Amino acid sequence: MTQRSDSFSIPVPPWGLAVTAILSVQLGSALSVNMIETVGPGGTAWLRLSMGAIILLAIGRPPLRSIRRPDVLPLLGLGVTTGVMTVGFLAAVEHIHLGTAVAIEFLGPLTVAALRSHNRKALAWPALALVGVVLLTQPWQGDFNLVGVAWASLAAVGWGFYILLTQRIGDRFTGIGALTLTVPIAAVAAAVVGIPQAAGHLSLDILAAAAGLALLLPVLPFALEMLALRRMTPTAFGTLMALEPAVGVLLGLLILHQQPSAVQVAGILLVVFAGAAAQRGGRRLRKEREASPADLDFVG
Repeated sequence: MTQRSDSFSIPVPPWGLAVTAILSVQLGSALSVNMIETVGPGGTAWLRLSMGAIILLAIGRPPLRSIRRPDVLPLLGLGVTTGVMTVGFLAAVEHIHLGTAVAIEFLGPLTVAALRSHNRKALAWPALALVGVVLLTQPWQGDFNLVGVAWASLAAVGWGFYILLTQRIGDRFTGIGALTLTVPIAAVAAAVVGIPQAAGHLSLDILAAAAGLALLLPVLPFALEMLALRRMTPTAFGTLMALEPAVGVLLGLLILHQQPSAVQVAGILLVVFAGAAAQRGGRRLRKEREASPADLDFVG
């Protein structure tokens, strides 16, 4: 029997949950830069996800008895996607500015928003956000780092799949139940490149820092995003993620001292406006929420 929760009675609006998740993600990403220098992007991803898995398993019990055969592939897919997305993004941050990496990664949910929209007028907001992303990334610059762009593009693909799979899983399991299943899978996936990079560089300080970063990412934002996606359409959620480049640039400036240009500031204003406009009509209809998992579209 499909599990249901009372998460829909939470007084915080779904866009508030999503914005809080954005702040946690970008703060965790900015603070991860120092660790990347020590254990590499793969090692940082593996340690963060492993610590996150330990924390989640300590506070929640995996709903193993509730898993049905149709759930297995989406759960594995979401776990592997999470691991690939995390490694890809941290590898991008190693080569390009945080705000630029976030802007490129945003193209994943932007594509989801455009493809899943059932209202042609709603396509105006992803289109406006795309203009902002172009201004923010400035692809015409000759010093653009192709390696960083490639890694960020991989993260973008992962983020697009992550949104769709998270809604699929979030409609099947209550609370953090799904996270206790998928984050350990993500840690195993990241271990393929993470363990070789981190080997020989582990210490108590690194492990403690990884535990702190795991609270910022993945524990808090993944839980908030799953709650938000249970109450929002993929289109509204994906377009709201347009705030990610703005927050990334801001924290990159404050924490990493990465100064944006005037053109990039203009791009930030465009994506923020598009994200704010997309908040309207973001709640999922009760009929859609009560649909069976098989009725919900997903990519996998």
